[in-house]
Amino acid sequence: MAAVTPQQKQAMVDAIRADGATAWLDDMLRTPEPVVGAVPDRLRGFRVRLDLIGATPPVWRRLELPGDLTLDRVHVVIQAAMGWLNGHLHRFRTGSDPRSPHFVTAFDVEEGDDGVLESTVRLDQLLTGTGDRLWYEYDFGDGWDHMLAVEAVLDEPPTAIRCTAGRMACPPEDCGGMWGYAELAAWVRGGCDPSSVPPPFDNVEHARGWLPLDWHPDRFDPTDATAAVAAALAAPVPVAEELAALRAHLERHGNRALTQLLALSAAHPVAEVDEADAAALLEPYLELLDLIGDGVRLTSAGYLPPTLVEHLADRTGLTRWWIGTANREDLTWPLAQLRTSARALGLLRVRHGRLTPTTLARRHRDRPLALWQHLVSRLPVGRTEFDRHAGWSALTVVASGLPAEHWHTEIRTLLLALGWRVDARPSLAPAVTSPTLDVLELLAGTTRHGRLTGPRPAVAATARTVLGP
Repeated sequence: MAAVTPQQKQAMVDAIRADGATAWLDDMLRTPEPVVGAVPDRLRGFRVRLDLIGATPPVWRRLELPGDLTLDRVHVVIQAAMGWLNGHLHRFRTGSDPRSPHFVTAFDVEEGDDGVLESTVRLDQLLTGTGDRLWYEYDFGDGWDHMLAVEAVLDEPPTAIRCTAGRMACPPEDCGGMWGYAELAAWVRGGCDPSSVPPPFDNVEHARGWLPLDWHPDRFDPTDATAAVAAALAAPVPVAEELAALRAHLERHGNRALTQLLALSAAHPVAEVDEADAAALLEPYLELLDLIGDGVRLTSAGYLPPTLVEHLADRTGLTRWWIGTANREDLTWPLAQLRTSARALGLLRVRHGRLTPTTLARRHRDRPLALWQHLVSRLPVGRTEFDRHAGWSALTVVASGLPAEHWHTEIRTLLLALGWRVDARPSLAPAVTSPTLDVLELLAGTTRHGRLTGPRPAVAATARTVLGP
């Protein structure tokens, strides 16, 4: 038979369709819906083992779950118990084959997919006895496949979901699947040798900055996993309306990263900020106001006079670490950042070439706590959509209590989840340029210390104050 041209193939397909003969083909290609049992008369619980398929050594968790847990909540439990960040799509299946019957998520429905919605199905409608299994895939790019197997049926459901055992840390997000995870795990186990940094990292600092805080492949604590599950299932933390809208947007798309950070923030005890705390936090702003006094004339280019810049650099501690002469505002970014943020916070204004304190700054100059309360009322700073998203992301990350050296990475992760990209590249998040983060870093002492490290409790308390409704 002579070769069939593409045009002839298309003509054949069109002819078949015209005759309505494609129903059998559609039926063959359509994935059947999963079989869902009736809700049992009696509520029981399950002890299950959750395995990450293909991991060597095995990565697993043992969980105690109530039978009436719906699959959308099982998803939250798996994410928290494993240590995932819920930044990708997921799917429950009733078989090991990726083409097995599966349940649809709320996001799938938004995209126009039909099927059995996961939030309408209970665990005990799918699992009934020892050995029953359920499959869960997370991140269709990296392809993390999990299997949930019933080890025992409990006569009574657990009063709280617990992780009672497990082994190995969760792989880092977006590490390239099982192959990338194996390379990273071997590198960390070997002591993070600078001569063998795995791709795509440039150096040790780049790799360590990207990995989760204190991540080691062999480290896992079921107590921490239980606490993470409880936090993930807790009622949403009340927050400001604009932030609540961002959280709801991410959750509709299956991403609970912001929700989890807010839960971490809420878990911290309430910390009061007094006059002494406020004075320490606002030190760079207070020094700037002192030096400006009733006002100072700017240079013809609109900058602070060089002499004032030198004094400000000395009094804020910048000269302890700054390399070079600190006498030009345009060449000394921390001081330029300080002046810019002071204006954004309503502490300074420019009029007829003079920089002067605002009426509020004059009134509260000797009342640091009142100035701090004003600052809290002005955050987040910025009017553009990006500034608002980056500002709320920065406040959430800082409020969670994470060490300062991890702020930029976590903020970038949230911005990526919120849809911000560089040149529409799917995996490249924008640089963290946020006037709100500038303020938080100044409060944390960036003028005095340069690169910030470690926890910053007073700054975290400030951020938590802003987050409230």
